[in-house]
Order: sequence, then structure tokens, then C-alpha cells
Amino acid sequence: MAKNRRTLAGASLTLQEIEPLTQNQLLAFDSDKHLLLHGVAGTGKTFISCYLAFDDMIKGYYNNLVILRSAVPTRDIGFLPGNEKEKSAIYEAPYKDIAVELFSRGDAYEILKQKSIVHFMTTSFIRGITLRDAVIIIDECQNMTFHELDSIITRVGENCRVIFCGDFRQSDLGKNGLEEFVSVLKRMESFDLIDFEIKDIVRSDFVKSYITAKTELGL
Repeated sequence: MAKNRRTLAGASLTLQEIEPLTQNQLLAFDSDKHLLLHGVAGTGKTFISCYLAFDDMIKGYYNNLVILRSAVPTRDIGFLPGNEKEKSAIYEAPYKDIAVELFSRGDAYEILKQKSIVHFMTTSFIRGITLRDAVIIIDECQNMTFHELDSIITRVGENCRVIFCGDFRQSDLGKNGLEEFVSVLKRMESFDLIDFEIKDIVRSDFVKSYITAKTELGL
């Protein structure tokens, strides 16, 4: 629920203050560590991550937000219109919607990118760079391999906060190396791991009912 608004410096955008709706959302809000937010769809993992990033930036902790997703396989984007940049832009749609909701402005995401406050990247372009003074959201991380995740986390420079988001139930943990990666994060005191369950679904009662039924059937 939105309470009041605060201004994001450099963009003339006002961020609505959001309250957590579930206990696990509250745990994420209260944490001052790096985060691994994992669990079922519709629980607000990405939305919360973006809000926390902008909130930290308003407080002056970081300068920008970097959103990372797995490189889109050629078989998935090959038949989409446009060049590689235009094809990848299709996968930015969720973040555009989140920015509209958080800032109550239809062009908020475009403004944030124009001002270099938000950067969207795929794992194809992470090698050789160092990320500094940023909140780094690694979204849909269940689609990444251990090598991709390792490449990302070893690019983190000074003064950064890292937030991983994903639904490991959608992934073969043993096959893609996520199990090993999660084991590494569990050994790091700088990380909080939060498991979002069916009770945390806030997208809609319909989605909650569907996922409940699917889970009961073991699908």
C-alpha cells in the first residue's frame, strides 16, 4: 500500500512508499544485507527488489540500479523483429511496469534509463566490467547456470548491494549448478535467504488458487 512520496535525485521522480504485505516481504524490507529472494511466482520478489533499490538510492547509499538477466538464447529471440538490442528490450517490459507503479508515471523507466540511473544488461555483457556504487538485481536467476552466476558475483565492486530473485522450483538445481551456488551464499554472512511460499502470493487470488492446485497435484 502506498503511503507517501519521496523524490529520486537526478530524475525528478517521486517514489511511493510501499508497505510489506506478508511476513516474508517484511523480512526482505528489514534486511540490510545482500538478498536471495526465491519462491513461487506472484509473491512480489522483483517488485520488492526494485522498490528497495530505489529506496536505498533516495537515502544516498547507491548511485544506480543494474538489472541483470540471463542472455536470451538465440532460439528464443531469433524470430523476433528488430536487432539484438530491440529484441532484448522486450524482456525489459516487467521493469517498465514496475517503474510505472512505483513512480506513478508512464515514462518513468525511460527517464531512469536516459539519466543512467537504471541499466539493463544481459549476462553476455558482464565480462570484463566492474559494478560499483549500485544495487544489482539478478532476476529470473533460476534460468542461469553456475558459470553465469559466478561471472556476475565476481564483477561486484565496492559499495554494492546484490539481490538475486528466482523461483528454484522451476529449475533443475543439480543440472544447472544452482544448488552449489545457493550453498555458497548460505555460507556468506553478508546474505539473507528468504523463501517465498504460496501464502506470500499477492498478485491475485486467481494466481494463488492456480499455484495451490498445481502444487497439490505435484506439477
